[in-house]
Amino acid sequence: MTGTGFNIDVALQRVIDEAYRLVAALPLLLIAMLLIWLGWLFGRWLSRRSVFDQLASSSPFLRSLARTTVHWLVFGAAVLMALEIMNATALVGAVLGTAGLLGVALGFAFKETLENYLAGVLMSLRQPFAPRDHVVIDGNEGLVISMTSRATILMTPDGNHLRLPNALVFRSVTLNYTRNPSRRFEFDVGIGVNEDLVLAQHIGVRELSRLDGVMPKPPPRAYIAALGDSNVQVRFHGWVDQRTHDFLMVKSEGIRKVKLALEGQGMDMPEPIYRVQVIEQQAHAAAPAAETQRATAPDEVVDTRIIQDLQEQIDQEPRPPTTQDLLNPDAPKE
Repeated sequence: MTGTGFNIDVALQRVIDEAYRLVAALPLLLIAMLLIWLGWLFGRWLSRRSVFDQLASSSPFLRSLARTTVHWLVFGAAVLMALEIMNATALVGAVLGTAGLLGVALGFAFKETLENYLAGVLMSLRQPFAPRDHVVIDGNEGLVISMTSRATILMTPDGNHLRLPNALVFRSVTLNYTRNPSRRFEFDVGIGVNEDLVLAQHIGVRELSRLDGVMPKPPPRAYIAALGDSNVQVRFHGWVDQRTHDFLMVKSEGIRKVKLALEGQGMDMPEPIYRVQVIEQQAHAAAPAAETQRATAPDEVVDTRIIQDLQEQIDQEPRPPTTQDLLNPDAPKE
Protein backbone atom coordinates (compact mmCIF):
# COMPACT_ATOMS: atom_id res chain seq x y z
CA MET A 1 0.00 0.00 0.00
CA THR A 2 1.49 3.34 -1.08
CA GLY A 3 0.72 7.05 -0.96
CA THR A 4 -0.95 8.26 2.19
CA GLY A 5 -2.09 4.76 3.18
CA PHE A 6 -0.63 2.55 5.89
CA ASN A 7 2.69 0.89 4.96
CA ILE A 8 2.88 -2.42 6.81
CA ASP A 9 6.45 -3.09 5.66
CA VAL A 10 7.71 -0.02 7.48
CA ALA A 11 5.92 -1.03 10.66
CA LEU A 12 7.26 -4.56 10.54
CA GLN A 13 10.76 -3.29 9.93
CA ARG A 14 10.53 -1.04 12.96
CA VAL A 15 9.30 -3.89 15.14
CA ILE A 16 12.17 -6.08 13.93
CA ASP A 17 14.70 -3.30 14.67
CA GLU A 18 13.36 -2.87 18.19
CA ALA A 19 13.49 -6.61 18.76
CA TYR A 20 17.12 -6.73 17.60
CA ARG A 21 17.91 -3.79 19.88
CA LEU A 22 16.26 -5.53 22.83
CA VAL A 23 18.16 -8.76 22.17
CA ALA A 24 21.39 -6.77 21.90
CA ALA A 25 20.64 -5.08 25.21
CA LEU A 26 19.86 -8.34 27.03
CA PRO A 27 23.43 -8.76 28.38
CA LEU A 28 23.39 -5.23 29.79
CA LEU A 29 19.92 -5.82 31.20
CA LEU A 30 21.07 -8.99 32.93
CA ILE A 31 24.12 -7.18 34.33
CA ALA A 32 21.89 -4.35 35.59
CA MET A 33 19.49 -6.78 37.28
CA LEU A 34 22.43 -8.63 38.82
CA LEU A 35 23.80 -5.31 40.11
CA ILE A 36 20.45 -4.45 41.69
CA TRP A 37 20.25 -7.85 43.35
CA LEU A 38 23.81 -7.57 44.68
CA GLY A 39 23.05 -4.06 45.94
CA TRP A 40 20.06 -5.39 47.86
CA LEU A 41 22.14 -8.18 49.42
CA PHE A 42 25.05 -5.88 50.24
CA GLY A 43 22.73 -3.29 51.80
CA ARG A 44 21.11 -5.92 54.00
CA TRP A 45 24.52 -7.29 55.03
CA LEU A 46 25.87 -3.82 55.80
CA SER A 47 22.80 -2.84 57.83
CA ARG A 48 23.31 -5.83 60.14
CA ARG A 49 26.82 -4.85 61.22
CA SER A 50 27.47 -4.39 64.94
CA VAL A 51 28.67 -0.82 64.38
CA PHE A 52 25.03 0.32 64.38
CA ASP A 53 24.53 -1.28 67.80
CA GLN A 54 27.40 0.81 69.13
CA LEU A 55 26.33 4.06 67.45
CA ALA A 56 22.70 3.80 68.58
CA SER A 57 22.95 1.74 71.73
CA SER A 58 20.68 4.11 73.69
CA SER A 59 17.71 3.80 71.34
CA PRO A 60 16.48 0.61 69.67
CA PHE A 61 14.26 2.72 67.42
CA LEU A 62 17.21 4.77 66.20
CA ARG A 63 19.17 1.59 65.60
CA SER A 64 16.37 0.18 63.46
CA LEU A 65 16.04 3.48 61.61
CA ALA A 66 19.78 3.63 60.85
CA ARG A 67 19.82 0.07 59.56
CA THR A 68 16.80 0.62 57.32
CA THR A 69 18.25 3.88 55.96
CA VAL A 70 21.60 2.32 55.11
CA HIS A 71 19.90 -0.65 53.46
CA TRP A 72 17.75 1.51 51.18
CA LEU A 73 20.56 3.96 50.39
CA VAL A 74 22.78 1.13 49.14
CA PHE A 75 19.89 -0.34 47.18
CA GLY A 76 19.05 3.05 45.63
CA ALA A 77 22.68 3.55 44.60
CA ALA A 78 22.65 0.14 42.93
CA VAL A 79 19.47 1.01 41.01
CA LEU A 80 21.00 4.28 39.78
CA MET A 81 24.16 2.48 38.65
CA ALA A 82 22.04 -0.10 36.83
CA LEU A 83 20.16 2.65 34.99
CA GLU A 84 23.45 4.28 34.07
CA ILE A 85 24.71 0.98 32.64
CA MET A 86 21.54 0.79 30.53
CA ASN A 87 22.32 4.30 29.27
CA ALA A 88 19.06 5.53 30.76
CA THR A 89 20.42 8.85 32.04
CA ALA A 90 17.28 10.68 30.96
CA LEU A 91 15.24 8.23 33.03
CA VAL A 92 17.53 8.83 36.02
CA GLY A 93 16.93 12.58 35.81
CA ALA A 94 13.18 12.05 35.50
CA VAL A 95 13.16 9.70 38.50
CA LEU A 96 15.14 12.16 40.65
CA GLY A 97 12.94 15.06 39.60
CA THR A 98 9.78 13.13 40.31
CA ALA A 99 11.14 12.03 43.67
CA GLY A 100 11.90 15.65 44.58
CA LEU A 101 8.44 16.87 43.66
CA LEU A 102 6.84 13.90 45.38
CA GLY A 103 8.87 14.60 48.53
CA VAL A 104 7.71 18.22 48.64
CA ALA A 105 4.08 17.18 48.14
CA LEU A 106 4.28 14.51 50.82
CA GLY A 107 6.01 16.95 53.16
CA PHE A 108 3.06 19.33 53.01
CA ALA A 109 0.47 16.56 53.15
CA PHE A 110 1.99 14.74 56.12
CA LYS A 111 3.53 17.69 57.95
CA GLU A 112 2.18 16.81 61.40
CA THR A 113 3.00 13.12 60.96
CA LEU A 114 6.58 13.94 60.02
CA GLU A 115 6.88 16.35 62.95
CA ASN A 116 5.72 13.66 65.39
CA TYR A 117 8.08 11.12 63.83
CA LEU A 118 11.09 13.44 64.00
CA ALA A 119 10.21 14.47 67.56
CA GLY A 120 10.04 10.78 68.52
CA VAL A 121 13.50 10.19 67.06
CA LEU A 122 14.99 13.16 68.92
CA MET A 123 13.34 12.22 72.22
CA SER A 124 14.53 8.64 71.88
CA LEU A 125 18.05 10.11 71.84
CA ARG A 126 17.47 12.60 74.67
CA GLN A 127 15.35 10.30 76.89
CA PRO A 128 13.61 13.18 78.75
CA PHE A 129 11.74 10.67 80.93
CA ALA A 130 11.69 6.96 81.65
CA PRO A 131 8.83 4.45 81.83
CA ARG A 132 6.67 4.84 84.97
CA ASP A 133 7.88 8.40 85.55
CA HIS A 134 5.25 10.69 87.06
CA VAL A 135 5.17 13.71 84.74
CA VAL A 136 3.08 16.75 83.87
CA ILE A 137 3.28 17.64 80.16
CA ASP A 138 1.45 20.71 78.92
CA GLY A 139 -0.87 20.49 81.93
CA ASN A 140 -1.53 16.73 81.45
CA GLU A 141 -0.52 14.61 84.44
CA GLY A 142 0.11 10.87 84.52
CA LEU A 143 2.57 7.98 84.55
CA VAL A 144 4.53 7.35 81.36
CA ILE A 145 3.55 4.02 79.79
CA SER A 146 5.51 4.11 76.53
CA MET A 147 6.53 6.28 73.61
CA THR A 148 5.95 5.22 70.00
CA SER A 149 7.12 6.88 66.81
CA ARG A 150 4.03 9.11 66.82
CA ALA A 151 2.78 9.59 70.38
CA THR A 152 3.67 9.45 74.07
CA ILE A 153 1.17 7.43 76.11
CA LEU A 154 0.36 8.35 79.72
CA MET A 155 -1.92 6.80 82.31
CA THR A 156 -3.72 9.56 84.19
CA PRO A 157 -4.23 9.38 87.99
CA ASP A 158 -7.82 8.19 87.40
CA GLY A 159 -6.63 5.27 85.24
CA ASN A 160 -7.36 6.63 81.74
CA HIS A 161 -5.06 6.43 78.73
CA LEU A 162 -3.81 9.74 77.35
CA ARG A 163 -2.05 9.93 73.98
CA LEU A 164 0.02 13.07 73.43
CA PRO A 165 1.57 13.78 70.00
CA ASN A 166 5.35 13.65 70.18
CA ALA A 167 5.63 17.10 68.59
CA LEU A 168 3.56 18.53 71.45
CA VAL A 169 5.65 16.70 74.06
CA PHE A 170 8.89 17.84 72.44
CA ARG A 171 8.07 21.55 72.54
CA SER A 172 6.13 21.61 75.84
CA VAL A 173 7.33 22.25 79.37
CA THR A 174 7.67 18.92 81.19
CA LEU A 175 7.53 18.57 84.97
CA ASN A 176 9.00 15.26 86.17
CA TYR A 177 8.14 14.33 89.75
CA THR A 178 10.09 11.07 89.64
CA ARG A 179 13.52 12.26 88.55
CA ASN A 180 14.21 13.64 92.03
CA PRO A 181 12.70 11.17 94.53
CA SER A 182 12.50 13.86 97.25
CA ARG A 183 9.42 16.04 96.91
CA ARG A 184 8.28 18.87 99.17
CA PHE A 185 4.71 19.39 100.34
CA GLU A 186 3.24 22.47 102.00
CA PHE A 187 0.02 23.53 103.68
CA ASP A 188 -1.27 26.57 105.54
CA VAL A 189 -2.86 26.68 108.97
CA GLY A 190 -4.75 29.72 110.29
CA ILE A 191 -3.69 30.70 113.83
CA GLY A 192 -5.47 33.24 115.99
CA VAL A 193 -3.94 36.71 116.02
CA ASN A 194 -3.51 36.61 119.81
CA GLU A 195 -1.66 33.26 119.87
CA ASP A 196 2.09 32.70 120.18
CA LEU A 197 3.02 32.17 116.52
CA VAL A 198 6.56 30.96 117.28
CA LEU A 199 5.16 28.31 119.60
CA ALA A 200 2.67 27.26 116.91
CA GLN A 201 5.50 26.83 114.43
CA HIS A 202 7.48 24.69 116.88
CA ILE A 203 4.47 22.50 117.65
CA GLY A 204 3.75 21.86 113.94
CA VAL A 205 7.39 21.21 113.05
CA ARG A 206 7.72 18.76 115.95
CA GLU A 207 4.68 16.80 114.78
CA LEU A 208 5.93 16.68 111.19
CA SER A 209 9.31 15.41 112.40
CA ARG A 210 7.60 12.50 114.14
CA LEU A 211 5.45 11.58 111.14
CA ASP A 212 6.36 8.42 109.26
CA GLY A 213 7.26 9.33 105.68
CA VAL A 214 8.61 12.83 106.36
CA MET A 215 12.33 12.96 105.68
CA PRO A 216 14.61 14.13 108.50
CA LYS A 217 16.86 15.88 106.02
CA PRO A 218 15.91 18.41 104.75
CA PRO A 219 14.01 18.90 108.02
CA PRO A 220 10.43 20.20 108.23
CA ARG A 221 10.10 23.95 108.51
CA ALA A 222 7.44 26.57 109.17
CA TYR A 223 7.12 30.29 108.61
CA ILE A 224 4.48 32.99 108.68
CA ALA A 225 3.04 33.29 105.16
CA ALA A 226 0.37 35.99 105.37
CA LEU A 227 -1.85 38.03 107.67
CA GLY A 228 -5.51 37.18 107.11
CA ASP A 229 -8.71 38.94 108.07
CA SER A 230 -9.20 36.98 111.28
CA ASN A 231 -6.04 34.89 111.60
CA VAL A 232 -2.38 34.57 110.70
CA GLN A 233 -1.44 32.02 108.01
CA VAL A 234 1.43 29.76 109.10
CA ARG A 235 2.88 27.65 106.31
CA PHE A 236 4.44 24.25 107.04
CA HIS A 237 6.90 22.42 104.77
CA GLY A 238 7.99 18.80 104.73
CA TRP A 239 9.87 16.48 102.37
CA VAL A 240 8.74 13.02 101.25
CA ASP A 241 10.81 10.20 99.74
CA GLN A 242 8.49 9.09 96.92
CA ARG A 243 10.32 5.78 96.53
CA THR A 244 8.91 4.50 99.82
CA HIS A 245 5.93 6.70 100.72
CA ASP A 246 2.96 8.20 98.95
CA PHE A 247 3.17 11.96 98.61
CA LEU A 248 -0.54 12.72 99.05
CA MET A 249 -0.98 10.38 102.01
CA VAL A 250 1.97 11.89 103.87
CA LYS A 251 0.68 15.40 103.21
CA SER A 252 -2.79 14.39 104.41
CA GLU A 253 -1.42 12.91 107.60
CA GLY A 254 0.77 15.96 108.13
CA ILE A 255 -2.25 18.27 108.02
CA ARG A 256 -4.21 16.04 110.41
CA LYS A 257 -1.36 15.64 112.89
CA VAL A 258 -0.53 19.35 112.99
CA LYS A 259 -4.19 20.27 113.45
CA LEU A 260 -4.62 17.85 116.37
CA ALA A 261 -1.37 18.98 117.98
CA LEU A 262 -2.32 22.66 117.81
CA GLU A 263 -5.79 21.93 119.20
CA GLY A 264 -4.24 19.84 121.97
CA GLN A 265 -2.12 22.82 123.03
CA GLY A 266 -5.18 25.06 123.12
CA MET A 267 -4.23 27.06 120.04
CA ASP A 268 -7.04 29.11 118.58
CA MET A 269 -7.65 28.37 114.90
CA PRO A 270 -10.53 30.73 114.09
CA GLU A 271 -12.74 30.34 111.08
CA PRO A 272 -13.45 33.28 108.74
CA ILE A 273 -15.95 35.75 110.17
CA TYR A 274 -18.97 36.71 108.07
CA ARG A 275 -21.75 39.25 108.71
CA VAL A 276 -25.23 37.84 108.13
CA GLN A 277 -28.21 40.24 107.83
CA VAL A 278 -31.56 38.68 108.73
CA ILE A 279 -34.41 40.16 106.69
CA GLU A 280 -37.38 38.08 107.90
CA GLN A 281 -37.85 36.74 111.38
CA GLN A 282 -38.97 33.19 111.87
CA ALA A 283 -42.48 32.70 113.26
CA HIS A 284 -41.31 30.28 115.86
CA ALA A 285 -37.79 30.26 117.15
CA ALA A 286 -36.20 26.87 116.92
CA ALA A 287 -35.45 25.22 120.16
CA PRO A 288 -31.76 25.37 120.99
CA ALA A 289 -30.09 22.12 120.16
CA ALA A 290 -28.55 20.23 123.00
CA GLU A 291 -24.82 20.18 123.02
CA THR A 292 -23.50 16.81 122.04
CA GLN A 293 -20.21 15.49 123.19
CA ARG A 294 -18.23 13.37 120.78
CA ALA A 295 -16.01 10.77 122.27
CA THR A 296 -12.49 11.19 121.06
CA ALA A 297 -11.41 8.07 119.27
CA PRO A 298 -7.86 6.86 119.74
CA ASP A 299 -5.41 8.14 117.15
CA GLU A 300 -5.19 5.51 114.42
CA VAL A 301 -2.05 4.85 112.45
CA VAL A 302 -2.54 5.69 108.76
CA ASP A 303 -0.48 3.83 106.18
CA THR A 304 1.52 6.38 104.20
CA ARG A 305 3.64 3.95 102.21
CA ILE A 306 3.80 4.26 98.43
CA ILE A 307 0.64 3.23 96.57
CA GLN A 308 1.11 0.99 93.52
CA ASP A 309 -2.38 1.21 92.03
CA LEU A 310 -1.38 2.66 88.65
CA GLN A 311 1.80 0.59 88.42
CA GLU A 312 -0.20 -2.62 88.83
CA GLN A 313 -2.65 -1.55 86.13
CA ILE A 314 0.21 -0.77 83.76
CA ASP A 315 1.73 -4.22 84.43
CA GLN A 316 -1.58 -5.92 83.58
CA GLU A 317 -2.13 -3.90 80.41
CA PRO A 318 -1.90 -6.04 77.24
CA ARG A 319 0.42 -4.67 74.55
CA PRO A 320 0.53 -5.62 70.87
CA PRO A 321 3.70 -7.56 70.01
CA THR A 322 4.45 -5.14 67.16
CA THR A 323 4.45 -2.05 69.39
CA GLN A 324 7.95 -0.67 69.77
CA ASP A 325 8.71 1.38 72.87
CA LEU A 326 11.28 4.11 72.24
CA LEU A 327 12.02 4.58 75.93
CA ASN A 328 15.00 2.73 77.33
CA PRO A 329 15.15 2.57 81.16
CA ASP A 330 18.91 1.90 81.03
CA ALA A 331 19.76 4.80 78.71
CA PRO A 332 21.32 7.98 80.11
CA LYS A 333 18.69 10.60 80.88
CA GLU A 334 18.69 14.20 79.74
